[in-house]
Formats: sequence, structure tokens, C-alpha cells
Amino acid sequence: MRVVILGSGRGSNAEAILNALQQKQLGRAEVVRIFSDKPDAGILAHGAKYGVPASFLDPGPFKTKFDDEGEVRYIEAINACEPDLIVLAGFMRILKPRFIDAFANRIINLHPSLLPSFPGLDGIGQAWRRGVKITGCTVHYVTAEVDGGPIIDQAAVRIEKTDTLESLEARVHAAEHALLPAVVARLSEEAKI
Repeated sequence: MRVVILGSGRGSNAEAILNALQQKQLGRAEVVRIFSDKPDAGILAHGAKYGVPASFLDPGPFKTKFDDEGEVRYIEAINACEPDLIVLAGFMRILKPRFIDAFANRIINLHPSLLPSFPGLDGIGQAWRRGVKITGCTVHYVTAEVDGGPIIDQAAVRIEKTDTLESLEARVHAAEHALLPAVVARLSEEAKI
């Protein structure tokens, strides 16, 4: 299963996938390309470290979405990789229907809450401020509804009385780093490719 990873930040979830690949724990999946919408994103360094081509791809002038030309650039560049799966690993752009339709049922996203609770930005902070006792992370298919696609799997994280927001963030991130590679591995084994 050919995997393309999209990310905007430091790339810790991408690194978890790449590390699982290196440890031969990613099933039949292989990461063929990493793209970032930020030229200085940490995720790009993981490509060199793990021997996967990684590059900045201009999304256009908007901060949270593609412009039309940027969207076409991404669709064409990803299509050239012949992907079976696109993994959004901290990719901070809202995808429009044209992009989603180009890769229908092949885009997954990792979100730092137990969806459908706390969609959108700052899922961990939302859960913390609301005072819930259990939060976690979700991997789901991407649809036009932000964080609203079918759920593939989740991992729960109990919020302890001794937690701070920072300690909770660290524990949710640890759960993400286990869940996302496991989901990619499982999807690769289930894929009919």
C-alpha cells in the first residue's frame, strides 16, 4: 500500500509512522512521499532521516485552506505518487470537495479527541477546559465535514487529577503515536491492492 503523508508541523506523528515502517511494523504499507505546506516544517527533516522524499509544496496564500492553484498543485503531485492512502498527520488545512473527491475513501486524519466530541482546533484544550474525565484521539476518514468522517479507530486517555494541560497533551500525543501507525498497518493488511 503506497502511502503519502501530509503535514504542517514538527512531524511527530509522521515520525511514528516512519519508525514503525523501519521496525517492520507497518504491515504492507510503504511511505512513498511526504509533503508539507510549510517550507520550514519539521516534518520535512524526517524524510531525509528515513530515506523518504519530502518537500514543501506551495498551498497558495491562505493560511487554512488551498487556493485553486494550490489545490491543483497538491492533487497533481499526490496523484503522481500513485497513492493508495493519504495520511493527514498534523496537516492544518481544511480540504475542499475537489481535493477530497480526487482521493475518495483514501484520506485519513488523526484528531486529538474522541470524536465526535471536540472537533476542530485544539481538541485537547477543549476537553481540558470542559472538564471531561476521558479524552483521547481518533483516526477517521476525511469527508467534507471537518472531523466528521467515518471513525476508523480511537484510543482513550483518562484525565487524571494530577494532570496539567501539558501532561495531558503529552499523553494524548503518545496515544496518537501508537494509534496512527497501527491503523495504517491494519488498513494495509485489509487493502485489496
